[in-house]
Amino acid sequence: MSIVITADGLLAALCSTNNSIFESLFLTVPLLYVRFDQDPPIISKTTCLPEVPIIDLTKLFSEDYKDFELEKLHSACKNWGFFQITHHGVSPSLVEKVKTGIQEFFNLPMEEKKKFWQQTGDVEGFGQAFVVCEKQKLNWADMFYLITLPDHMRKPHLFPQLPLPFRDAFESYFAELKNFAIKIFDFIVESLKMDGNDMKELFEEGL
Repeated sequence: MSIVITADGLLAALCSTNNSIFESLFLTVPLLYVRFDQDPPIISKTTCLPEVPIIDLTKLFSEDYKDFELEKLHSACKNWGFFQITHHGVSPSLVEKVKTGIQEFFNLPMEEKKKFWQQTGDVEGFGQAFVVCEKQKLNWADMFYLITLPDHMRKPHLFPQLPLPFRDAFESYFAELKNFAIKIFDFIVESLKMDGNDMKELFEEGL
């Protein structure tokens, strides 16, 4: 029996064997996924770790809190390079629809998922990205990479073929994320005292 070494391919191949073989193989991690050069992180329970900056989007729109929140945003961009956003305005029900759709999409039969397989020389679709040789270490993940914006960069064999209603929910989600991204980028520009045109040129139609 040949086994395709991907998270989903491995499972699909093992399912065709009897239970005893399945159990013994499934409990053994393939060597391509084992990283002997990396030790598990040791986190002290007594050490206080720094907390990721949290930015409240509603406060950025508030006259009373905007200046303070802009200072926090400036510090996060300058000292951290990332931050967490609360009250982002994206519909919670839409987020749940997308999460459900993604789970159902990843649970599709292997034959259906193969329709979205990565093509030679491309990282979009199902598969492992940036695999350059057969012996390199792989991430233990079932990945589906997809470019959604700008519209003209969408691959016709991928996004238009996503099952409904998942595709419609995904489309609405992109629209809300785009609106959110424009808002937060405007505040980043303001907090860092940048030229707004520089940010727009950087992302162009990606927003």
